Amino acid sequence: MFFSIIKTHANKYKYALLVGVILPVICYAGATQNLPDFADSSASVISPEYERRLGQLFLKQVRYFSRIISDPEVESYIESIGYQLASHSDNTEQPFKFFVVDNPGINAFAGPGGMIGINSGIILNAQDESELASVMSHEIAHVTQRHIARMLEEHKKYSIPSAAAMVGAILIAIANPQAGAAAMAGVSGFNAQNQINFTRANEEEADRIGMQLLVRAGHNPRSMPAFFEKLQRLSRFQQSNAPEYMRTHPLTTSRIADTRARAEEYPLQQYENSHAYTLVRNKLIALSFENPRDAINVFIDKLRDDSLSKKERLGANYGLAYAYVKGNEHELAAQQIDILLKDNPDDVAYLLVAALNQKEQSNYPKALAIYEKAYKLYPDYKPVIIAYSRALLDVKRAKQAKQLLTDYERFYSHTLTTYSLLGQAEAMLGNEIEVAMIQVDYYYHAGETKLAVDKLKFIQQQYPLDYYLEERVKAKMEELQYELELEESIEL
Repeated sequence: MFFSIIKTHANKYKYALLVGVILPVICYAGATQNLPDFADSSASVISPEYERRLGQLFLKQVRYFSRIISDPEVESYIESIGYQLASHSDNTEQPFKFFVVDNPGINAFAGPGGMIGINSGIILNAQDESELASVMSHEIAHVTQRHIARMLEEHKKYSIPSAAAMVGAILIAIANPQAGAAAMAGVSGFNAQNQINFTRANEEEADRIGMQLLVRAGHNPRSMPAFFEKLQRLSRFQQSNAPEYMRTHPLTTSRIADTRARAEEYPLQQYENSHAYTLVRNKLIALSFENPRDAINVFIDKLRDDSLSKKERLGANYGLAYAYVKGNEHELAAQQIDILLKDNPDDVAYLLVAALNQKEQSNYPKALAIYEKAYKLYPDYKPVIIAYSRALLDVKRAKQAKQLLTDYERFYSHTLTTYSLLGQAEAMLGNEIEVAMIQVDYYYHAGETKLAVDKLKFIQQQYPLDYYLEERVKAKMEELQYELELEESIEL
């Protein structure tokens, strides 16, 4: 990676405890602001601005203790499902960030500021796309109903130290159940049963609102109780190791019955998995095995099943192609890719795996020709822009890569991945100041605001700046100083 952030054991310990100490400060900080009354008492506890910054700190914590999948196709898919569901919410002004955690455990979580994390295990274990959507709609409902802010309101009844410790433990448990369980075990002097009841009330409301979103977005409402029943069966077979989702989302028989009754109110109809879901799920299967040969065998066995539909068969061919690429069996990968492209020569996912297969063999002329075709067909598709830019940088065509990444800004906000790629392009072009400015943005979006401010100070001290650059640095410094003050007030 072009940019690196040094993380010490001390830092990890600090951020494990961070959530446990920031919340009482937010209670007071939010209360000192003249916030409007929106008939939601939680709005007086935590302002949207504080929740946004808390969300960034929360995501930073997740990055420290988990690996977020940065594959652009996986990212784009989970974002498309998430934003589609969220668009049907009554609260369309709420910002969201959806991401997939590389973890085979069955779990998902909603953090402050609209942060929604889905373990890869959810996608791999979902029977169909509607089951995945049901989990995501439930988490979206936690955000739109402001359950974290309500939790803060509830804890105002208790002493600040015990409330802070419990809420901190709960939020740690959202993203890391084992760490959260240990934190909760250390909390004393707190009405634990009341907290359980409060959490169950949140879960029931998230089920109800989530099912509404599910139906409005065109998914199968019966997939929500079906997924819950699957988890309940798993917990019976694995008494000592229940799915993480059940530990972070208390699941009762009455909850399952309630969601089943609600689902049965809707008429029966046929639902199909999207093409994107089929491909992403098979790609994750291919990438989930440390030994590519194990993944290859899974797909070969699957393709022996004569009952597979055409869509399922092509999905297995696609997964097998990725497994072969990962295992450096490029000729066999090409055979699967030929099958995929035969009737679908312009399918963007098939073109991307075809280009990747050529790139992994250092056949850059062929790879770039395929990427160029894909870009002409899908100029605003994030995975194409990123993959094409990477290949161009591999052959030192920095000017063209920079242009692609600049055009990217018309459609999307930069991510850590695209900041890194843009930084590489500017470095190849010898633009030191631009590299430094990109590092500032990279650090900030990685949650390292102090590093970003320090980098700006370095730029002011070390580089001769013309009027335009000086004003640009000043504006960025003013913006980040404000963000740093806000962050430090939260961390007190």
